[in-house]
Amino acid sequence: MAMDTTTPASRRSLPSMSVLGPIIALVALVVIGALLNPNFLGAANITNVLARSAFIGIIAVGTTFVITAGGLDLSVGSMAAFIAGLMILVMNAALPTLGVGVPIILLGMATALAAGLIAGLINGFLITTLGIEAFIVTLGTMGIYRSLVTWLADGGTLSLDFGLRTFYRPVYFDGILGISWPIIVFALVVIGGEILMSRSRFGRHCAATGSNEHVAHYSNVNVNRTRLFTYAMLGMLVGVATIMYVPRLGSASASTGVLWELEAIAAVIIGGTVLKGGFGRVWGTVIGVLILSMIDNILNLTDLVSPYLNGAIQGVIIVLAVILQREAKAKG
Repeated sequence: MAMDTTTPASRRSLPSMSVLGPIIALVALVVIGALLNPNFLGAANITNVLARSAFIGIIAVGTTFVITAGGLDLSVGSMAAFIAGLMILVMNAALPTLGVGVPIILLGMATALAAGLIAGLINGFLITTLGIEAFIVTLGTMGIYRSLVTWLADGGTLSLDFGLRTFYRPVYFDGILGISWPIIVFALVVIGGEILMSRSRFGRHCAATGSNEHVAHYSNVNVNRTRLFTYAMLGMLVGVATIMYVPRLGSASASTGVLWELEAIAAVIIGGTVLKGGFGRVWGTVIGVLILSMIDNILNLTDLVSPYLNGAIQGVIIVLAVILQREAKAKG
């Protein structure tokens, strides 16, 4: 009888399906998209997909750290809408004083970053210091931010001054060597996030906190501070995403950022980050973002399924990804 000469070490070196699965799914979507529509692999369509996915991608990188540390944030979409509305109000109010130019754009960007940081710190403070469940806190702030932007817009839409909008548009539509700024910023955030997650003490502390906070505490990890930093980071990245988003439409309303939290969480889970915490993969999150963006793009380019069902498809993907994680853990 032939003997199995594969050593345990070589078996362990083979990539698992949690690693290969998202990559295979991404390649399959590229092939399907190319077969269904000849324009799918065109430079214009690929650039459009990457630019539109940059908003969710930037937020999803921050969500990766929050979930890895055993947290959850359902408020990112509403937070983005509120930050966008606040940013527009501040810029419009400063227009008579500063005029159209770089200073007023920098003021708007600083407003977005500061508002995102404060919003993230509020979520983190309520969760870590007051000990309220992350689901309850972020569900509450999700409603608060959505109501605030509706109130600021008086039930309508907040619009950036036309001159400001024209001056600000290049932040979304221009770039370097044909690569738009949202794609460049997304790439930089991903590189920084991957280094932070896989090569820094903070990344190890996030994984330890999400895996077992009691063991992490006895291993000299400041659990509360680690979680607080993850929410602060996520808030700032929501601010960065908003900076990239506002020049695209030049407006904000109660419908801005709807389902962004679902897309961010779905991308993180699809990419292999464990929903209960303890393990996170930033590069996997990027693949998850691209998978969701390509599904959305394929639905828009074809008439196989209504694009209005995109939210339902994303919900199904989240459930399936969690089921696969549980089965892989049970087999392990």
